[in-house]
Amino acid sequence: MLFSSTTFLFFFLPIVLILYYTVCRKSRMLQNVFLFFASLLFYAWGEPIFVLVMLLSIFMNYVFGLAINKYKYKKSTAKVFLFITAVFNLGILFIFKYLAFVIENINNLSGADFYVPQIALPLGISFFTFQAMSYVIDVYRGEQVQKNPLNVGLYIAFFPQLIAGPIVRYETVAYQIQCRKETFDDFSSGVCRFIIGLSKKVLLANTLAIVADSAFNSDDGNISVAFSWLGAIAYTLQIFFDFSGYSDMAIGLGRMFGFKFLENFDYPYISSSITEFWRRWHISLGTWFRDYVYFPLGGSRVKHKSRLILNLFIVWMLTGIWHGANWTFILWGFMYFVLLTFEKLTNLHKSGKLVWLRHIYTLLFVILGWVLFRADNVTEAFSYIAAMFGGTGTLIDNEALFLLKENIVYFVFAIIISTPLLKSLYYKHFQGKKVVSVLVVVVLMVLFLVSVTYLVKGAYNPFIYFNF
Repeated sequence: MLFSSTTFLFFFLPIVLILYYTVCRKSRMLQNVFLFFASLLFYAWGEPIFVLVMLLSIFMNYVFGLAINKYKYKKSTAKVFLFITAVFNLGILFIFKYLAFVIENINNLSGADFYVPQIALPLGISFFTFQAMSYVIDVYRGEQVQKNPLNVGLYIAFFPQLIAGPIVRYETVAYQIQCRKETFDDFSSGVCRFIIGLSKKVLLANTLAIVADSAFNSDDGNISVAFSWLGAIAYTLQIFFDFSGYSDMAIGLGRMFGFKFLENFDYPYISSSITEFWRRWHISLGTWFRDYVYFPLGGSRVKHKSRLILNLFIVWMLTGIWHGANWTFILWGFMYFVLLTFEKLTNLHKSGKLVWLRHIYTLLFVILGWVLFRADNVTEAFSYIAAMFGGTGTLIDNEALFLLKENIVYFVFAIIISTPLLKSLYYKHFQGKKVVSVLVVVVLMVLFLVSVTYLVKGAYNPFIYFNF
């Protein structure tokens, strides 16, 4: 079930909210149980069989948490259970997400003819698997174990962040699961945040997706320089508003139920280095890899640069692989490894000089990286990039001009909103003024109605991160 669907907006969400604040208001445990089963229903709506996979993940990680807590003063035994936890969780992820890819590559390299299983990918498996691992690792590190399996289930399965994040760390919500407090201010701010996210997804991401798809689905041998750049920029904006919009909706939904999730995006396209970009983009994933992989390996506080390079290589290969079973994602991760290693070794990201030039360099590689991300295979990615730099010999074509003319307003709004310009203007000149507050409410209501109109009309409504 998509957040940006009429089923969710007018049936699932209103019913869950009404029951949560009326029938289930009597006790926190009743509310948690209700949210857990509502989350299972949300997940089962589109993928009923895969609920069993998630339930298995919840049960096993609950057991692993108890086992590690039992032997917390016997570190050697606790480490064994931690190792088993990693093998179990990554094993499930490998089977569903990477097994077919590995067998295909073994067949291609060796000439063998092993059977390649066609395994459907459970929605959100990368996200809820990392959350489950976060819980057990945090228990190993000293966080209080959760004795109630339903609370562990709620943490892993809670529907706002279940299928697309943000990846919520157990330590950030452990207290909220049992002691959160719902307020009218939080609820209203959650509704506003949800509408903003819905508008970003439906009005901007979905519209820009049409331009991006037109470019990436065209014949790379004939696409013009202008059209290839238009498509790449459209996809750069689409993936930002698609994913950050979904994160906004998740954060807003969490607040409606009294949960406060950490931010997942912080205007990444204003970055003046690749290092800064990854502090601002998909913050929860970057934080997860930093705290559970990079720091345990030694991070940047190592004696030899060779070890620093190895640590970065491991993290970014895993980041690329996490996003998908395709060589394009591995190459995408490797590209960021090279760029981040260069910045670490030269301290370029700490320089205060030529900020505008570093901003151009950052955006250039981010856009090229999204081409890798979007392409079906490496050959198509390089062919598309070649077209961007004049490989086809054609500078501009009528289709590029038509699509730019038809969507120029969306491009302008998307570029402005991807910066903190409007936010800064609001806080500097308009915050606290009653007229402006009323106007904001009116604008949000209009955005919601227009978004719903698009959905009712059956407008194009993909979601990129469902693939991961």
